[in-house]
Amino acid sequence: MASEDVKSTESAAVSTIVNLAEEAKLAREGVKAPSHAVLSICKSLFAGGVAGGVSRTAVAPLERMKILLQVQNPHNIKYSGTVQGLKYIWRTEGVRGLFKGNGTNCARIVPNSAVKFFSYEQASKGILYMYRQQTGNENAQLTPVLRLGAGATAGIIAMSATYPMDMVRGRLTVQTANSPYQYRGIAHALSTVLREEGPRALYRGWLPSVIGVVPYVGLNFAVYESLKDWLVKDNPFGLVENNELTIITRLSCGAIAGTVGQTIAYPLDVIRRRMQMVGWKDASSVVTGEGRSKLEYNGMVDAFRKTVRHEGFGALYKGLVPNSVKVVPSIAIAFVTYEMVKDVLGVEFRISD
Repeated sequence: MASEDVKSTESAAVSTIVNLAEEAKLAREGVKAPSHAVLSICKSLFAGGVAGGVSRTAVAPLERMKILLQVQNPHNIKYSGTVQGLKYIWRTEGVRGLFKGNGTNCARIVPNSAVKFFSYEQASKGILYMYRQQTGNENAQLTPVLRLGAGATAGIIAMSATYPMDMVRGRLTVQTANSPYQYRGIAHALSTVLREEGPRALYRGWLPSVIGVVPYVGLNFAVYESLKDWLVKDNPFGLVENNELTIITRLSCGAIAGTVGQTIAYPLDVIRRRMQMVGWKDASSVVTGEGRSKLEYNGMVDAFRKTVRHEGFGALYKGLVPNSVKVVPSIAIAFVTYEMVKDVLGVEFRISD
């Protein structure tokens, strides 16, 4: 009888220890799960930020040249082309002139890129889940149209979150050593615009920007991911090695994606820049010419109409050449850098999943 009591006690003790061990394990997993999720999010945001900063700095001179061509005075042409313009900046402002506004640009593009890539991942997961639920096919994959939707969603979120920085960056980039008024930096520009023009001025040109983001960012992701999928699955040119694309091939996919997106969305980018100059009392000498009427647009449609009427349809594509030269490496570098940084950080999720 005593032996049975001992065995019962031992069994209860073992059972208690096992239960406590399992509870400790569950508690430990419960703590790790959210930590792992937060770490994964941080890694994804970091990778996107690095991708944006590296890609934009690499093409900073072309970015500045593009904006100057977009908004320069049509009655006093200073920059007749990309090469001539870059030489002129080099001669008059030196190396620093080529990278003017890049600090502001990176301050905007790093969080923009981080939010954009992360938002695309999350939007892709959500859209894919709804698509599988709707079709009843658990093995369904994202189609080019669904990728376009995910990319457009990511672009709108990222643009809206960082638009004030983009607006200020445009003004900092346009001003030269001879400009009547000088913004001393990001903080000074933001405070000056808020004080003199009000908070709404920080979102001037937001509508054409958002409309432009839909085809631009949407097509970037859709074309890039669809091209990669096609090359991996069909391998039409024998470019796949160990079921992976080489860096050169991925750069080419990014270049094609960027070219398609920016060509379609470019006129909206021009209008956005011009609307950002509205309210800046010294912008008229840059865009409309000395002694001419103040720069005024009553909205996106009015900006389109006045630009075409006064300067012709070609004005909507001013700066397209430097922008095209810029976009080819910029988008390509951004996509490949993002994927490489995520690989280094050990993040398993890829934007093509």
